[in-house]
Amino acid sequence: MELQLDVSNKGKVIESLERNEFDFALVSVIPKNLRLKKIELMQNRLYLAGPPDAKVPRTAMDPRMLETLPLIYREEGSATRQAMEKYIEKKRIKVNKKMELATNEAVKQAIMAGLGYSIMPLIGLRNEIMNRQLQIIPARELPIRSVWNLVWLEDKKLSPAASKFMEYIRKEKSDIIKTHFNWIEEF
Repeated sequence: MELQLDVSNKGKVIESLERNEFDFALVSVIPKNLRLKKIELMQNRLYLAGPPDAKVPRTAMDPRMLETLPLIYREEGSATRQAMEKYIEKKRIKVNKKMELATNEAVKQAIMAGLGYSIMPLIGLRNEIMNRQLQIIPARELPIRSVWNLVWLEDKKLSPAASKFMEYIRKEKSDIIKTHFNWIEEF
């Protein structure tokens, strides 16, 4: 039995699913153009993340303040980027300073280096928050909420290993979330 894990942006994941290259994928935005089956896993929350020395407002920051901040985006095709752009568009924010990076890890490193701010999934920020390497900046109408889903093509004949993994997820997901992700509820 072999498990291969590929971390890519939403666009690449969808292309790979379409070409039937993967058994399943973890996505927060379900593509409408594919017939998929899914297992809802847990909530995905995106917050404004900033450098550790950023001044945090006493009350939730007005989204217009983003016009004054250097913003760091994920690359085109990223669901995180799409959520961030949708939030910025909805608030009619004019972005003046912007940087684009290819991965959440690169975005985190840039934030920790004091290069800017970004709207990011909380699930990937635990260690950096705990170690005070970056912080969550309270902002109105954040977090952006979606759901992490495990998806696969409706017509896909899953391998025995993939089928067993699906069984395990269905049976154990509540305990896994409670054991490994209960810290998210603090935010």
